[in-house]
Amino acid sequence: MFRRVLRVVLTIVMLATASVAVSMTTASTAQADGCYTWGRTLSQGMSGEDVRQLQIRVAGYPGYNSVLAIDGQFGPHTASAVRRFQEAYGLAVDGVAGSQTFNKIYALQDNDCTPIHFTYAELNRCNSDYSGGAVSAATARSNALRAMWKLEALRHAMGDAPINVSSGFRSYACNNAAGGSSTSRHLYGDGVDLVGSHSLCALARQARYHGFGEILGPGYPGHNDHTHVAHDPSPYWSAPNCF
Repeated sequence: MFRRVLRVVLTIVMLATASVAVSMTTASTAQADGCYTWGRTLSQGMSGEDVRQLQIRVAGYPGYNSVLAIDGQFGPHTASAVRRFQEAYGLAVDGVAGSQTFNKIYALQDNDCTPIHFTYAELNRCNSDYSGGAVSAATARSNALRAMWKLEALRHAMGDAPINVSSGFRSYACNNAAGGSSTSRHLYGDGVDLVGSHSLCALARQARYHGFGEILGPGYPGHNDHTHVAHDPSPYWSAPNCF
């Protein structure tokens, strides 16, 4: 009788353990499956869509006053960005994107590929589909995603304290209503106005390390109540009151 009871108890324990193991495995893989998974280690000289996806996620680590090209080519600038990403999160620093680097990225992203502290809705309070701007809705949405990963890097560098978005993508109608410039980067999806628990000048200064080609802050006309960051093909930085 005792042996029979013992076998039943052991069976229950084994089933419960297996169930927990399956649940944990599913949760671990599901974190990446909803977005993108890498199937190989990436290093200098390699190219492809997996490199481009990596570049999007490390674009916030290009170095001071630099912008990382999202071109699918793993060159020295990408390797440097990977090294800075690895250093920022306490990983082994070698400039090679392997399992440790990818696992950290998986932990930082949601199933729609956005970083865990920013959302598509947060970067678009104008409409629901990113339409009506200077580029197609798909391009504006893609630009917003790239901006979010840079913002995630900026947030982490500033102690992981919240950074709030007061304005992101704007259609022409929304931009006109806000009194925005006719050439505003908000129309492209990558222009973002920031407020938060940091001073606006601190945001403007730190943003220069995280891949933003346009940074406008206090002292620049119309920017005394927020810091503006964007990807601009012609880099421009102005925050006169921050010196």
